[in-house]
Amino acid sequence: MNKVKCIGILTSGGDASGMNAAIRAVTRSAISNGFKVKAIYRGYEGLINNEIREFTTEDVSNIIQRGGTILKTARCEAFMTPEGRRKAYEVLKAQEIDALIVIGGDGSLTGARMFADEYNIVCIGLPGTIDNDLYGTDYTIGYDMALNTIVDCVDKIRDTASSHNRIFFVEVMGRDAGFLAQNSAIASGAEAAIIPEDKNNADQLDEFIKRGIRKTKSSSIVIVSESKKDGGAMYYADRVRREYPEYDVRVSILGHLQRGGSPSAADRILASRLGEASIQAILEDQRNVMVGIRNDEIVYVPFIKAIKEDKPIDKSLIRVLNSLSI
Repeated sequence: MNKVKCIGILTSGGDASGMNAAIRAVTRSAISNGFKVKAIYRGYEGLINNEIREFTTEDVSNIIQRGGTILKTARCEAFMTPEGRRKAYEVLKAQEIDALIVIGGDGSLTGARMFADEYNIVCIGLPGTIDNDLYGTDYTIGYDMALNTIVDCVDKIRDTASSHNRIFFVEVMGRDAGFLAQNSAIASGAEAAIIPEDKNNADQLDEFIKRGIRKTKSSSIVIVSESKKDGGAMYYADRVRREYPEYDVRVSILGHLQRGGSPSAADRILASRLGEASIQAILEDQRNVMVGIRNDEIVYVPFIKAIKEDKPIDKSLIRVLNSLSI
């Protein structure tokens, strides 16, 4: 028999639009199934510091349309230590929390996996990250909204790029995953996307110059995944200035614009489905899994797979963009 009576919920890592919809779904689904819900503020840091209070259905009223997270979020180095996790566990036991639902990305679920491995606590993860880089789920909470925000920004940048015959390098989030860059490039009609997954040993900038620049084009836009390794959009813009000085180049780094805003309908629906499914997972005695969606069906993905395995990008998308950017 399931012994869970009280569920804790927290958001961790970078915020993603749709997290509030997930908080709402978890809270209301839990209460409707007879569980008590306790909200943990400021992620794992708040858990360690006992920033916790009980939630009712009224606490999550009128939040489905709000961006960010009402629970706040923070990155917590202390939780990555055995001492920090021990303190967090002691707080959970004092609060009589039997299960923990964590909404976040790779780092957040890594913390949940370590916590679950060390202590007898049920941990369920919800994929909340705009990068869409968690293995085992087709989409993550916040990805659709971020994608639409990028496309809207690129549409506006196109207007000024066309007016001045410029090449714009637009940097988007993603780091080790090119889902945002590749799909926003297709959706916005960009001439190229430079992504970490396109490892064909060819120089991506040279390929773009050979393919994407011609006299009939009044402007060109290249979407670039952010990168600590080579500096992202600034790196490629500097190279063009040095190697192809005949082109007028500008850089636009979208940054945290991509995280904000009222969530799209797709993200609200996804967050609601995954939030409700997390309670069903607890009712089914699942533990230490991420709740995802694959082929429009709810799936349970072991933490170790969701975190450790690389999520492949559909390489046909590279062909699509190359074909349509001529």
